[in-house]
Amino acid sequence: MRFIKNKLHSAEADEAAILSDYRRTGDLELLGRLYQGYMPLVYGLCLKYFKDEELSKDAVMQIFEQLIDKLRRHEVSNFKSWLYTLARNYCLMALRSSSKHIFVPVEDGVMERDGIVHLNIDESKENALSSMEKCMEKLPDDQRISIDLFYLQEKCYKEVADITGFDMNKVKSYIQNGKRNLKICMEKNSGNE
Repeated sequence: MRFIKNKLHSAEADEAAILSDYRRTGDLELLGRLYQGYMPLVYGLCLKYFKDEELSKDAVMQIFEQLIDKLRRHEVSNFKSWLYTLARNYCLMALRSSSKHIFVPVEDGVMERDGIVHLNIDESKENALSSMEKCMEKLPDDQRISIDLFYLQEKCYKEVADITGFDMNKVKSYIQNGKRNLKICMEKNSGNE
């Protein structure tokens, strides 16, 4: 068992060294070598969201292009978790932007009908979700990251602490304060509408 644990720490140290070298040099070959090992996992995640092989393959490449820039700007301590979050967010944003364009087939004579045809969209839920996303962006990074991991990715306090490197008590505080700040922000936004 000790051998496996040492092997895991060695792999994490190798990833950290590659990330550090990439941030210093910008060498895409280093990044490609690191990303190549995760491509099947990213593809599987994209396939889960898109349910389309070609879209998923394209997404894997788009996510790599995002990595080129984002890894130069962000210090990443746990690449696998960070990449998972980046890929998941990419998929969700792609689905969200594609869902804004709803195509409805037009039947012959539909324009001649007297009745009003409309889509059944629950605007209050859409507005609340939009408000929550805007408020999440306004939260301090430590609170936003902790809330995202705890509520959206359903991680426990210990996992959040391990992923972020924050102290366990700080994680609990960030989640509690972030939840309060999110509620205040959303109440303000609902009052303005």
